[in-house]
Amino acid sequence: MFNLFNDKPVVGKASTVIQKSEQHVFNFVGTELLANYPRWSPEVRELEKLTDGPLGLGTLCRQVRVDQGNRSESTFKIVSFEPHKHICFDGVSNPFRCDYLLQPADPAATQITFTFELLSLDLHMRPFEKLIRIAIQDGAERTVRNIKRLIEADLL
Repeated sequence: MFNLFNDKPVVGKASTVIQKSEQHVFNFVGTELLANYPRWSPEVRELEKLTDGPLGLGTLCRQVRVDQGNRSESTFKIVSFEPHKHICFDGVSNPFRCDYLLQPADPAATQITFTFELLSLDLHMRPFEKLIRIAIQDGAERTVRNIKRLIEADLL
């Protein structure tokens, strides 16, 4: 009836083509993650790096989000950082994954594919899985729209 014992990930995935090079797109979503993540995801109210050194593989970050009036705090770790190709981070304190894959669309454009995975749902949330799936898919689509808009409008 409610499928309460099935704990498979809830996944949202979206992609778009951005009229900028892979290097430009990666600099925006990867290298400059700390400055730009709150721009494309305005739910992020605070973002800080917890580890020393440059942003890259193994970096830990803490974020505070306000989603539909609900404040949450989480820590995540960058688990893939391939310049001009891929950045992925996994929740340390919460079971989630954010994955940004970049592929050439043509010499001057990049296809970005964003995947968000909620790796586990609390038992009390499982009856609402369909609504959560819809919200996560909507969020993935909004993420790529926002990234595209910000990068293509950037005159630098």
